[in-house]
Amino acid sequence: MKKLQMLCLAAFTFLFANTTFAQESEVQNYDQGFRLGFGLNGGLPTDNDYDWSLGGDVRLQYDLSKKTSLTLTTGFTNLFMGKDELGNNVKDLGFIPAKAGFKAFVLKDQFYVLGELGAGFAVTNGYDKTTFLWAPGIGYANKYIDLSVRYEDYHDFRTNQVALRVAYGFKL
Repeated sequence: MKKLQMLCLAAFTFLFANTTFAQESEVQNYDQGFRLGFGLNGGLPTDNDYDWSLGGDVRLQYDLSKKTSLTLTTGFTNLFMGKDELGNNVKDLGFIPAKAGFKAFVLKDQFYVLGELGAGFAVTNGYDKTTFLWAPGIGYANKYIDLSVRYEDYHDFRTNQVALRVAYGFKL
């Protein structure tokens, strides 16, 4: 009987303490809003047609909640000369990406996964193609800095890359 009384007293104390702490915490509303980021990108193509890439981008992000956001990204990327299968030089390819994406913060509201889909519009060296592109990535973001790594596939450009993005962002 004594053990049952102690168990009931412990359960009552736990529930009472839990209720007291719950009343002290307030519900935090998250203000939805826009962020703007400017980034530099450097990458290594995963095939042999190009040697390396460099670019810059602008990303508009709309925060749906503290853990999810929608993104729109554009900028300019240049894939620098490499060699084709026969050893011939391949001209640089510069293009403008236009991507829409979804970002989900998965750890401590700073580490995220990102998926983007869009198009790449060739604009240099006589290239006249538009390609479908997709880019999954992972990253870290705080109030101002955004660092990420992504795989980016350019279907009709016959190449893809692994790229690093370093960006500065702020609330609008």
